[in-house]
This record gives sequence, structure tokens and C-alpha cells, in this order.
Amino acid sequence: MAERPYVLLSAAMSVDGYIDDATDQRLLLSDNADLDRVDEVRAGVDAILVGANTIRRDNPRLLVRSPARREQRVTRGLPESPIKVTVTSRGDLDPTAAFFTAGAVQKIVYAAGPAMGKIRERLTGVAMVSVVDAGDPLDLGVVLADLASRGVRRLMVEGGGTVHTRFLTAGLADELHLVIAPFFVGDPAAPRFVGAGTFPHDPGRRMELAEIRRIGDVVLLRYLLGGPTGTTGAHCSRPTRATTATAAGATG
Repeated sequence: MAERPYVLLSAAMSVDGYIDDATDQRLLLSDNADLDRVDEVRAGVDAILVGANTIRRDNPRLLVRSPARREQRVTRGLPESPIKVTVTSRGDLDPTAAFFTAGAVQKIVYAAGPAMGKIRERLTGVAMVSVVDAGDPLDLGVVLADLASRGVRRLMVEGGGTVHTRFLTAGLADELHLVIAPFFVGDPAAPRFVGAGTFPHDPGRRMELAEIRRIGDVVLLRYLLGGPTGTTGAHCSRPTRATTATAAGATG
């Protein structure tokens, strides 16, 4: 079977499962200490993936913020920050978004076949970007196989909810970092950590709780999705599961 990266999902949510509210302002779920923990995790991976809707809504930079961690990466022969990765079914991405303009790092856009022409036209002139046909509908199995061929052994997925749902329902996630913020959102129009779907780890297979950590007023739950035999560790490659992942339409 083809190799794929070890996939780590990272998310913060309210007690009632929301990753944002329904306003135009971004909801802050983590505190500074937890943001520093996320920065440490970023510094230890080869690539960071977010969905196209996360780029449009949050405009993330997806860079390692700590100068010391950037220096450590360079000392190891790596770029200052991991490769940035996104997936899009429609190709509606703004070339002036921070995803494309912040940091001198490689960017990879995986697009559904019908959106290839549109996204290539939009990104003409953008430095250090590759656009890859990921099938029709967009196939996460193709994404992971291509990343593995580029030397990506450890992938961090930072959302949003649709992307997390696709990885989880397809059985393509190995580890989950879930931070719980001590408040409720309570708005059904707000985005949730995951949507509806058939999850291979629930209820037939229970995740393994590997760590509980209090960080200020939030708590980190770290789960291994392979059960008691699941493995962790930096830069670990794993073979693809038998089921191919497909992400259609909702990736943006």
C-alpha cells in the first residue's frame, strides 16, 4: 500500500462543541499558553493543512511564531515554517490571503479537477505555490499520497470543521489534539468541530486517551485514534487505510 503522512488533527472548541460563533469576529477559544503549545506542535511537523473556507474566514498565516523554534528548524535543515497546504473544490481562493503572502515557505493547493483552471488563473504570479489536481470529487487519499511523495511524514490539520469531519470519517487521522474552552456558544448557526457522518472510531472503536493537560483555563485532550495499539512520535509514516477518502464540495 502507498505510504501516507502521520495525520494529527488540532482543534479548539467550546464546551458545547463549537469552534467559532456566527459573528464576523473570530472567537478566541485558546489562551496565550495554549497558542504557544500549538506553535510548538507546528514547529515539529512537515506540513500544515487547512480548508479553503478557513482561509477565507480566518485568514491564517500558518507560520511558526517563535524565533527560537524557527532557528531550530533551520539548524535541522528545514524551512523556518512547515509547508502550507489547502484543499478546494471550487477554487475560490484570494491570492492576497496571508496563506499565500506570509512567509517564504512552499504552498500547495489541492483542487478538484473542474476547479483547476480557475485556481491556476487566480494564483498566477504567486510565489512558491503548486496547484495539484486531486480528482473529481476531491480525494484526500490523493492529497496524502502526493504529500508523502514530497517528503511530508507528519501532517497537522488545523480545520475547519468540514475538513476535520472528512479526515475522521475516512479513517485518515492518527492523533487528535482537542482543546476545550470553558464557555458555551449555543448558536446552531455557528460552526462545530465536526459535522454529521459515519465515524469508524465511534461507537465500535474507542480512542485511546494519551494525555490530559491543564493549560490556564483550558484543557488539552490528546487522543490516539488507532486504539491501544496506535503509535505516536515525530515524523512517523503510516500506510493508507483500506478505505479511500473522498471530500466533495464542502471543502470550498
